[in-house]
Amino acid sequence: MALVGYARVSTEDQTTDPQIMALQQAGCATIFKEHASGGDRSRPQLAKALASLCKGDTLVVARIDRLARSLAHLLEVIDGLDKRGIGFRSLGDPIDTTSPQGRFTLQILGAVAEFERALIRERSKAGLKAAVAKGKKPGNPGLRRRDPDALRKVAAAREARLDEKVIARAPEFLLTVEALRPAASWDTVVRALDTAGKVRPWDGKPWTRNSLIRAVRRLAGDGLVRATVLDAAPKKVDSNDLVLMVAGIARTEPGLTLDGIARRLQAMGQRTPRGGLRWSRSSVKHLLDRAREEGLIRDAGAPAA
Repeated sequence: MALVGYARVSTEDQTTDPQIMALQQAGCATIFKEHASGGDRSRPQLAKALASLCKGDTLVVARIDRLARSLAHLLEVIDGLDKRGIGFRSLGDPIDTTSPQGRFTLQILGAVAEFERALIRERSKAGLKAAVAKGKKPGNPGLRRRDPDALRKVAAAREARLDEKVIARAPEFLLTVEALRPAASWDTVVRALDTAGKVRPWDGKPWTRNSLIRAVRRLAGDGLVRATVLDAAPKKVDSNDLVLMVAGIARTEPGLTLDGIARRLQAMGQRTPRGGLRWSRSSVKHLLDRAREEGLIRDAGAPAA
């Protein structure tokens, strides 16, 4: 249950020292500091801070404007933390989601934000009706013209929102990815995530091979996951070759146990039928049974476990 601090200033001329001192006094052992605009949602150090948090931890800032400039962005980040079982605390504001009072304050802010969104929607509808009445076409003129700059800006904004959602929910799927890759194929990882009930952060739909690879590439690009998870998975070994190999070991050393044969295979650097490096007794036994069925070895009693 760690306290992780985040400090931010807008320009290189400013210093994060006062924030860092306040965060250290609050008990933060780990502090991420950044020079970036609060309106920029693609902040590398904020991304690393969010990815480093585990269930039970608390993200701490000196003031809420150090985390987000807009109320909508603030609530979006806090909601993502809450879903992961992570608290949020602002030292200069009455917000501490680990306390009843702080959660009440957050609920009030949420109601204000919803009211603000409702007003924006009403103003947008009124403005759209007025524009149509004057004969104007709604929408972005640059997009209607298929202007390259306008298209790039829209694509960049979409990618930034997607990155933020992937980073915020990364711990939900990264543990599985790092545990299985690159020894297992991406399809195997997807099946493991599906079995565990893990879905994509941006739309709540099941993971696919391509969407998982894209998400992990984003995280690897930001240094939030080891790059080796993107290495190619080893090719599966021909099972017939393995049967012949195991039969040869059994004939050469008839008293060898299943564990002994497994150690021989690992010492040879031989991969398992699924391309892994670690052999189990069950895998060895399966190959021995096949070797007996094919008459490659005589059944003089199964090797001991």
